[in-house]
Amino acid sequence: MVAFSGLDEDAALLQQRIGHFHNVREEILRQVREVIVGQQEVLDQILIALFVGGHCLLTGMPGTAKTLMVRSMADALGLEFRRIQFTPDLMPSDITGTDIIEEDLATGHRKWTFVEGPIFGNILLADEINRTPPKTQSALLEAMQEHSCTVRGHIYQLPAPFFVLATQNPIELEGTYPLPEAQLDRFLFNSILGDLSADDELRVIDRTTTTHQTKIEAVTSAEDLLDFQQLVRMVPIAETLSRYIVSLVRATRPKNESAPDFVKKYANYGASVRAAQFIVLAAKARALSHKRYHVTYEDITAMVLPVLRHRILLNFHAESDRVDADDILRQLLSHVPRPREN
Repeated sequence: MVAFSGLDEDAALLQQRIGHFHNVREEILRQVREVIVGQQEVLDQILIALFVGGHCLLTGMPGTAKTLMVRSMADALGLEFRRIQFTPDLMPSDITGTDIIEEDLATGHRKWTFVEGPIFGNILLADEINRTPPKTQSALLEAMQEHSCTVRGHIYQLPAPFFVLATQNPIELEGTYPLPEAQLDRFLFNSILGDLSADDELRVIDRTTTTHQTKIEAVTSAEDLLDFQQLVRMVPIAETLSRYIVSLVRATRPKNESAPDFVKKYANYGASVRAAQFIVLAAKARALSHKRYHVTYEDITAMVLPVLRHRILLNFHAESDRVDADDILRQLLSHVPRPREN
C-alpha cells in the first residue's frame, strides 16, 4: 500500500480505517439501490460529496427521483435529516430560524429565545431550490461555507457533519429562478440526472406499482463520516497532477493568457481557485472509493465536468451556437496536455 501523506499512526490501524470506509460505502450503495434504480454515476458523486464534506446540487426534470434519492441516502447514513420545500413565498427566517419573545410566567419577565430552523440538521434537503427568489436562496450561503448562521447578530454553529443536498429543475421550466453565482460556487458538484434505460424504467414500474415496500437501515454515523473526511484528505496526489488541475481551472478564465480561443469566444467568466480545491478533494475521494491509494489522471478527468459545469458563465455566443458548459469542458480536456504521472 502506498503511504498516505501525513502518516504518523500505526499501519494496521490505518488499514482498518480504510477497510471500514469501503465496507460502509458498499453497504450504503446496497441499501440505496433497493430504492433507486440506475443513476449510478450520480449516486457515486453524492457519496464523494459526503466523504469530502461538500454540498451537491442535483439537476433534473420532474419525476427523475431527485428527492427520493436524497431521502434514501439520508436514511442509509443515519444522520439527522431535515427538508425544506422551496416556494416563492419562503422567507430566510423559515430556513435559519428566528428569535421570539417568551414570557416567564413566574416572574413576568420577557426574553428573546432563538427557535432553530430546519437548517439545524446533518443533511438538509433543499428541494426545488430554484423555485424561491435569490433573497431566500442566499440564506444558505453562510451555512454552506462556514457551517454556521447569523440571526440578529448572534452566530449559531450548525451540527457536524453538515451537508446541503439540493434539487433543482432546469431553469427553462416555469416558475424557476437562476441560482446566484456565489451560491452555485458553494456546491461541490452539479450532478445531472439523465433518462433511464428502457429496462431500468421497467424495473421502476415493477417496484413502485405493487405492495412491495423497502425499509432502508442506517449503516453509519456522524463520527464515521467525519473520520472518512479526514481519511480522504490523507490520500496523496502528485505535484504534476496538482499542476494539471490548476492549468485546467485557469484555462476556463477567458481573460487568462492560457485560455484557448473557444473559451474566450463562449465564456464570460471561468472558475475560481475553489474549483481547483474541489477537484483535488473529489479526485482523492474517488481514488479511495476505487481502492487506490493515490490520485490518478482518470480520477481527475472524471470529476472535471460535475465540479466545473456550474462555475462557467457562458455568453450569448454560446447560446446562439447551442454550446453548453459540458461541451467546452470536454474540449478543454482535449486541449490541455495530459500530465506525466509520477
